Amino acid sequence: MTVTTGVPALVPGRKGAYLPFAAGAVLVIVMAVLPLLNIQIPGVLPGPTYTPGTLALLSLCMVFAAVALSYNLLLGTAGMLSFGHALYFGAGAYGLGIGLKYLGVPLFPGVFIALIGGLLIALMTGAVAMRVAGIPFAMVTLAFAQAGSVLVRRNQQITGGEEGMRLPTDQVPDWLVGVVNTRNLYWFTLVVLVVVYLVVLWVDRSRLGHLAEATRENELRVRVLGMSPYAAKLVVFLVAAGCASLSGIAYMLLQSGTQPSAVGADLTITVLVMVVLGGVGFRWGAILGGVLYTILDQRLTVLARSEWIAGLPDVLRIPLSEPLFLLGVLFILVVMFLPGGIAGTVDAAIRRRRGERTRTQLRRLDDAEDAGAGAPEQAEVRV
Repeated sequence: MTVTTGVPALVPGRKGAYLPFAAGAVLVIVMAVLPLLNIQIPGVLPGPTYTPGTLALLSLCMVFAAVALSYNLLLGTAGMLSFGHALYFGAGAYGLGIGLKYLGVPLFPGVFIALIGGLLIALMTGAVAMRVAGIPFAMVTLAFAQAGSVLVRRNQQITGGEEGMRLPTDQVPDWLVGVVNTRNLYWFTLVVLVVVYLVVLWVDRSRLGHLAEATRENELRVRVLGMSPYAAKLVVFLVAAGCASLSGIAYMLLQSGTQPSAVGADLTITVLVMVVLGGVGFRWGAILGGVLYTILDQRLTVLARSEWIAGLPDVLRIPLSEPLFLLGVLFILVVMFLPGGIAGTVDAAIRRRRGERTRTQLRRLDDAEDAGAGAPEQAEVRV
């Protein structure tokens, strides 16, 4: 149906379609040159951006942002609530250490071995866990994560047990070892974050991602249409596990070692909080949640030990001196007042504004029709 009026046309175009990609490219460039700049944010960063301490904190933020992205692929795209995602993060970290220490391979073959090991573990555990769905699926993944944590803690000779595993620096290039090379490690973690983002973006935009989303909404309908929801979810599970393993490799290099806590369910819950804080289903929200949580986790420890908190009465000093208490209060506030997370709230505000703008334009069209507007400059409104 075509309606002729004397007002500008409301024909949707591709204006701004590439704006998010351009903004993302600019952000990556800014992050890449950040170690060369002297930028200070008091209370947020421990020092100027070129110092090793600040670069180490920003690198850790990018590592957990990558883990949050991989978890958002599970929860946001496929709707799978997993309590065992840290198992694959730890598989990447410990797999790299084992490959370098016991197989004696160089760094990049060790990275390949760790990724393959993480994917194999994900294939075995995911194939079993996805025989069920919902809460039973979450419990099965939790059981696998706890089993992995027990194996890591009890296997003193290979994994280092409770003391953790140190990075075999003899097999690592010199430009990725030591505090003096923190800048190189920062760029390495930035590359890992970009790779994980591109993989997640590819899955979300592909037929696999659309099938996983359809399965999340109505699995029975997907089966009726003759497609396999189990296969789609399993592939998404493997991709998310591979991204988590890559993040674990970056963590191993950045921290020059790893601990059993990198395998347990506590880390998965932490990553879940990051995703919920940023906004489930939003890629940039997962990145923002990972960065914010990591900075708060590090900086609130300094705040909790500050002199002004030490001078408060016991009824305030005792809870405020615990960083986890502060993080818990923040998370409760976000859930109460920002139920869609930061990204979800921003997206809802943008949609509401667009809706108001569209309604305003439609009212103008109605007013023009009522007034019998027939100006020479005519435009087509396609409905």
